[in-house]
Amino acid sequence: MSEFDLIKKYFTRATPSAALGIGDDAALLKISAGNQLAISTDMLVSGTHFFADADPYFLGHKSLAVNLSDLAAMGATPRWATLALSLPEANEAWLASFSAGFFELAEQYGVELIGGDTTRGPLNICVTIMGEVAAGKALRRDGAKVGDDIWLSGQVGAAALGLASLQGKISLPETVREICLERLHRPQPRVKLGLSLRDIAHSAIDISDGLLADLSHILECSKVAAVLQLSLIPLPEFFAQLTEQRLVRQCLLAGGDDYELCFTAAAEQRTSIVKIAENLGLPLMSIGKIVAGEGLRLIGTDGSAMKIERLGYDHF
Repeated sequence: MSEFDLIKKYFTRATPSAALGIGDDAALLKISAGNQLAISTDMLVSGTHFFADADPYFLGHKSLAVNLSDLAAMGATPRWATLALSLPEANEAWLASFSAGFFELAEQYGVELIGGDTTRGPLNICVTIMGEVAAGKALRRDGAKVGDDIWLSGQVGAAALGLASLQGKISLPETVREICLERLHRPQPRVKLGLSLRDIAHSAIDISDGLLADLSHILECSKVAAVLQLSLIPLPEFFAQLTEQRLVRQCLLAGGDDYELCFTAAAEQRTSIVKIAENLGLPLMSIGKIVAGEGLRLIGTDGSAMKIERLGYDHF
């Protein structure tokens, strides 16, 4: 199978919202009047982001989901994506499963694949996603204000526990392991939440490298500090059943791959945020406050400041 046969068979789909999609030297896009283009790129590398024998269907899903999560954090509507694949071989069963996972999620969010590249080499997946957001309405990391509440969607920590299980660092009950691996392999991008927060939140970020690490990016960009309450961070019910509590807490605070949203908003927006949670059927929890100064303080369940051992994942 040639490179072009591979692309035509597994990745060429109709792109009605693009002026020109796959098949030429570049795609041509039509941006809606009054909107800005939001663009993000994420790379998944075998051995770093996933195991070499990972299920290709889940890889297809996750490769797009992590990019959709970035658009969610910006309050952008997903529109188009490009896909670059480095493949050890043209394995048709792998390609069929990967593309099925990718396009199932793409169709759910109205994303059109408009281009990309393929080459022979170590397994590597790189997606660039593009979306639209009204000019001046994008959620950013630099907008947090002193007095803001800090909010978190859903729950964090389960994906990191799933990875720890695969790495042999913890033994989980089978039902718990299945939940954690589902969170690891099939993250759900909070696109609808991001769109709902555009006129409400002052800042936002998605949780990819760990709650503490990603919140710290907001603090650095906004030139503010934060106080987090450990007791307010929602815990999956099964966390209390596990004996390795130090690892569990590390996964909660510094584990990656959750792809939930952390955002800040004025106290006056609490009622609106509760209504958003009800409308989306998605738990949203206020877990701390933005304060003046620098850095992040974590308050334990006993009311005393906790030592922060690790913020989150860092490639280097």
